[in-house]
Amino acid sequence: MDDHTRILEQLRRTYDGDAWYGPSLRALLADVDAATAATRPIPTAHTIWELVRHISVWLMAARRRLAGEQVEYTDDADWPVMPDPTDIAWLATLDVLEQAQRSLEHLVAGMPAAALHELVPGKRYTAAVMLHGVVQHAVYHAGQIALVKKAARTAGASR
Repeated sequence: MDDHTRILEQLRRTYDGDAWYGPSLRALLADVDAATAATRPIPTAHTIWELVRHISVWLMAARRRLAGEQVEYTDDADWPVMPDPTDIAWLATLDVLEQAQRSLEHLVAGMPAAALHELVPGKRYTAAVMLHGVVQHAVYHAGQIALVKKAARTAGASR
């Protein structure tokens, strides 16, 4: 399997495929409601909602960078403020994640394999390195989501 195919496969598996490490992001989030997403059962940790928004930011950043933009974020943009925790806002947050994921997948699927070896605008690494990083970033935060989800449910059960 060539690197282009492997990267695309890993992007897809991380979000909604059969991931080797455990449940994909979509599987982890399938039974999370707005109240659970907004709760902070670990005082110094991010909420599920914050983590999902953060993952979305970096999926969109990768897509913008592949399109030729130089993208840098402040802390406020990197970790956007969570909206009021309503069911509608949570569904909108999940939709943004889905759209960011699919948009990046679509762009990667359509790009020539040689483009993976080009430097990312304003960076000292290639598109391939960035895309592997995007996968690693999502997996890292998926692990955090799994832990926060478990802590939220444990806290809720002990009340």
